Amino acid sequence: MKTVILALLSFSLFVMPGLSQPDTGAMVNRIFKEALTHQVAFENLRGLTGKCPGRISGTPAAAAAVEYTRQLLEALNPDTVWLQVVEVPHWIRGRQEKGMILSAKFGQMKVPVTALGTTPGTGPEGISAPVIEVSSPDEIRELGKTKIEGKIVFFNRPMDPELFNTFAAYGRAAGQRTRGPAIAARYGAVAAVVRSLTTRLDDIPHTGVSHFDEMEKKIPAVAVSTLGAEKLHRILRNDPDTRFYMFTGCRNAAPVKSFNVVGEIRGTTFPEQIITVGGHLDAWDTGEGAHDDGAGCVQAIEMIRIFRKLGIRPKHTIRAVMFMDEEIAQSGGKVYAAEALRKGEKHVLAMESDRGGFLPRGFGIGASDPELFSQFMSLKPYFSPWGINEFARGGGGTDIGPLRQQGTILISLVPDPQRYFDVHHSAADVFEAVNPRELELGAAAITSLIWLADQMDFSGQTK
Repeated sequence: MKTVILALLSFSLFVMPGLSQPDTGAMVNRIFKEALTHQVAFENLRGLTGKCPGRISGTPAAAAAVEYTRQLLEALNPDTVWLQVVEVPHWIRGRQEKGMILSAKFGQMKVPVTALGTTPGTGPEGISAPVIEVSSPDEIRELGKTKIEGKIVFFNRPMDPELFNTFAAYGRAAGQRTRGPAIAARYGAVAAVVRSLTTRLDDIPHTGVSHFDEMEKKIPAVAVSTLGAEKLHRILRNDPDTRFYMFTGCRNAAPVKSFNVVGEIRGTTFPEQIITVGGHLDAWDTGEGAHDDGAGCVQAIEMIRIFRKLGIRPKHTIRAVMFMDEEIAQSGGKVYAAEALRKGEKHVLAMESDRGGFLPRGFGIGASDPELFSQFMSLKPYFSPWGINEFARGGGGTDIGPLRQQGTILISLVPDPQRYFDVHHSAADVFEAVNPRELELGAAAITSLIWLADQMDFSGQTK
């Protein structure tokens, strides 16, 4: 009984000023009804993916996406819409990549590959060299230069299928893609092949960025499909002299000017306190960027639309931000935070949706103040009727992360994680892979949490 009383007390702490508990719940229900009934976010995503697929930073598709989302926001008639200048890297994929296993014992076998972002091309003749398989960058250091030099390093660490949280599995394996090729280059490798970061066994390669320090030698690198990785592993086990051939036509061009897209509704009571919701507008050129992260962008725009449609005038200034260049250098998030600091803007809360448009399960809440964290946790009963029950400590995202330096509360929408890496950074990330109900439930969840948070007192944050 004591537990029940405490829970009720916690819930009652957060009844909207001037509103009864039923009134607050009714507004949340109105928000969900508006999103689910009209499915505007889904249609906006159809337009974004159809008009602007493969919108990696610096490309015409990325520029088209800036204009498309600017027009979507302008049509909603918020108080302000503007473009924030961001200088972004410009990596060009070039001609279609090729990968082939070359074994004297088993013959030649083509495998699906895709070049990794920022890596250079192989040259017109491609590269053919012996293969050495490793499970991690640390293993390269153990093997040393004598065993690595002149070879193609094959990173074959799978995402751990035993972990329920696929993002944790991704985090454990991602280093082989993000830094593996650079470490291999230090030890004399001529190229790298990386197992795609997905829990599926299929023939769809998954790309992603590979980071090299400014003074480090860059080598060509590709992701190979998981079935291709399994095949290469089996052949190497039976024929250690196996070679690999790869061709990539990619190159790095000069940085170009692009933009973050920002739409704002000015606050009535605390206009100087800003709540930001965003996703990233750029997407890998192998697919349409529907889940990663067109979904997050249209959900942020939908928040503005629902506020306007329901006549909600927020107390705090509310922004929807489409960040540019999350995938390669995170330029958009860095510029946004730097400009906020330069202008003396105070961001009390920022939320990011960058885990796909799948069924929302809850929120990660990065509030260090115990009282504010408790208030966010007390919101759970408003979401439980919609199956959104997982409220946990710790939230954020790549684009809103730089705002942490000014004490901003960082929140992430947490959808069901099981299917995200089926499509992540691949040709499978298309509009048809998005379920309209799940996408709209996520948009409604974001809008509801922002509406509820807008009633909070963030004075402790602004001192």
